[in-house]
Amino acid sequence: MKKNATIIIPTYNERENVAAVIPQLLAIIATIPNWSISILVVDDTSPDKTYEVVEKLAQKNPSVHLLINKQKAGLGAAYLKGMEYAFTVLDAEVVFEFDADLSHDPKKIPVFLEKITAGADMVLGSRYIAGGGIPDNWGVHRKFLSIVGNMIIMTVLTNFSIKDWTTGYRALTKKVYDSVKPAMKGERFTGYTFQIGFLYTALKHGFTVVEVPFHFIDRSIGKSKLGPEYIKNTLLFILKARLLELLEWKLFKFAAVGGAGAVIQLLSLMLFRSLLPVFSYGYFSDFLVATFLSIEVAIISNFALNNLWTFKEQKLSLSAMPKKFATFNLASGGSILIQLVIAAVGKALFGLRALFVLPLVGVVVDTGMILAITGILIGMFWNFFAYTTFVWNRKK
Repeated sequence: MKKNATIIIPTYNERENVAAVIPQLLAIIATIPNWSISILVVDDTSPDKTYEVVEKLAQKNPSVHLLINKQKAGLGAAYLKGMEYAFTVLDAEVVFEFDADLSHDPKKIPVFLEKITAGADMVLGSRYIAGGGIPDNWGVHRKFLSIVGNMIIMTVLTNFSIKDWTTGYRALTKKVYDSVKPAMKGERFTGYTFQIGFLYTALKHGFTVVEVPFHFIDRSIGKSKLGPEYIKNTLLFILKARLLELLEWKLFKFAAVGGAGAVIQLLSLMLFRSLLPVFSYGYFSDFLVATFLSIEVAIISNFALNNLWTFKEQKLSLSAMPKKFATFNLASGGSILIQLVIAAVGKALFGLRALFVLPLVGVVVDTGMILAITGILIGMFWNFFAYTTFVWNRKK
C-alpha cells in the first residue's frame, strides 16, 4: 500500500512560475514508487490571479489542490494552513515545503523520501554541505544575508550541526508538525522567520533532522519577497530563543552546581591560606597560590556534578571523560584567568585588609574574600557558555 505525501507551494504573484513548476513536479511524482504524492498550492489571493492557473491545472489533474487565503497572510501562515489541510484532509504522512519560483530541484524529492523512510523526522535541502551550492550570480547582499546569516544563527544558538538554517526546501512528518505547531504563534512567524523558528523548535523537541545537498537556482521570473523585516525578525527571534534557553531549568541546575562549587572554593581558599606560609614576590603571593588551588578543587567538583546532574541528557561516557575533562579544564582557564586578574588587580588597588567579622561563626571577611567572590560570579557566566559549547554540546 502506498504512503501519502503532499508538496505544499505557497504563492503570491507567481502566475508564470506556478505554470512551469507544477508540470515538472507531476513528472517527477509519476516516477516515484510506493508513494502517492499530491500538490497543494496555498495562494494569498495574488493580484496576478495565480490561483486561476492552479485551478485550471487542478481540473486536469486530481493530484493538484488549491487553498486560497482571502488576504495576504505571509509564508509561515501559508505553510501552516497547507500542512493542516494536507495532514487532515489529504491524509498525508509527509509534507514538503517547496518554492514556486523553480529554485528548488524537484529531482531531490525521492532522496528526501528515502531519508524519511530510513528514520529521519525532518529533511532539509542544504546549500551549505558537500554537494550543495548557491547561484554564482547572486549579488553580494544576497550572499551576505544567506551565508553570514546562517553563521550568525549557528553561533547565537550554539548549534553547528545544521549547516543551512534558512533553507525553504524541506520535508517533515506529521508528528513533527503536531509537536511544533503550538509554538508557531505570533506575527513574527508569519514571514520567513517561520523557517528558523520551526527548525529550532523541532530540534528542541529532539526530532531527527538530516540534510540533503542541492543547488539553489535563482528565480528567473518575478522578484524575491525577502524584505528588511526578515533580518530584524530573525535577529529578535534567535536572541530571544537563546536567552530563554539559558534561563531554562538547565541554567538553574548549573547555577546550583556553581553555587556548590563556590562554597567549596571559598572553603578551600580559607584552608589553603591557613596552610600556606605567608610570602609575596610582587603580584605573586601566597594569596594567589591559594586562589589557584581552590579554583582547581572547585573545577573537579563542578565537572563531576555537572556531568551527573546538569547535563545528564548529554552525560559523558567513560571513554570520553579524559578528553572532555581536559577540555573542561582548558575551558575553565577563562574563569581562572578572570579570577586571577581580579585578585591581582584588586590586591594592588585595595590591599588585603579585614572588613568585618561574620556573626555567630566568627569568620573574618577581608578584601581578599570579596575579590574572590567577585571573580567567582563573573567566571560563572563564562563557564556556562564554555561548557555548553565545548564540553556538553549537542554534537558529542
